[in-house]
Amino acid sequence: MTKSPILFVVTSHAIIDGTNKKTGLWLEELSTPYYVFHDAGHQIDIASIKGGSIPIDPASQKPIGQNPPSVERFLKDQDVMKLLKNTPAISAVDAKKYAAVFLPGGHGTMWDLPTSSDLAHIVSASLANGKVVAAVCHGSAGLVGAQNKNGQPVVKGRKVSAFTDSEEEAVGLTKQVPFLLESKLRELGANIQKGANFKPFAVADGNLVTGQNPDSSEKVAQLVLQRLQSA
Repeated sequence: MTKSPILFVVTSHAIIDGTNKKTGLWLEELSTPYYVFHDAGHQIDIASIKGGSIPIDPASQKPIGQNPPSVERFLKDQDVMKLLKNTPAISAVDAKKYAAVFLPGGHGTMWDLPTSSDLAHIVSASLANGKVVAAVCHGSAGLVGAQNKNGQPVVKGRKVSAFTDSEEEAVGLTKQVPFLLESKLRELGANIQKGANFKPFAVADGNLVTGQNPDSSEKVAQLVLQRLQSA
């Protein structure tokens, strides 16, 4: 029996603005939770901000045999790889039918997730209706534009994790991203939660689940599963 459906929303942004450096989705942040949910029997759909083919950060996809296990499985899964070549735009998706919305990261998210009014509506409505909203690493940029029914940021007063300012500094991209994600979420009133740089860390605040970095993907997915099972 197929369990409640889950929607992944990923970036369509392929280049770090002002450079020729390719970016996009960090593949492990999709592949790890995808298989956690798939193996637990959930239906999964993948949409993107603009639709079409999803840009994958080349640094997150190495030759076969050199990737994390979930990425290896993903790259060999022809059915799911086909999905990445022809995703629907989120403007065409009926998010009301999903029990959870999951936002994987990758630096591409820093440009198009915070500025998408469609995504802001999906996140706001999902949280307001008791659905689970989850994000990992830079995927938490998709929480920036969302507001509650009172016009306040949905992250205000809530425990939130995301790629930290110190992690951004460590990868040398503080000057390239449009803003520092941890700082932006803090400005919006989030109660920032974090662990050591590049170590797994995730936190749940009600039906909002967030993780700090790529290695946190599985922790976030497991927290989502717990909430879906108890719903």
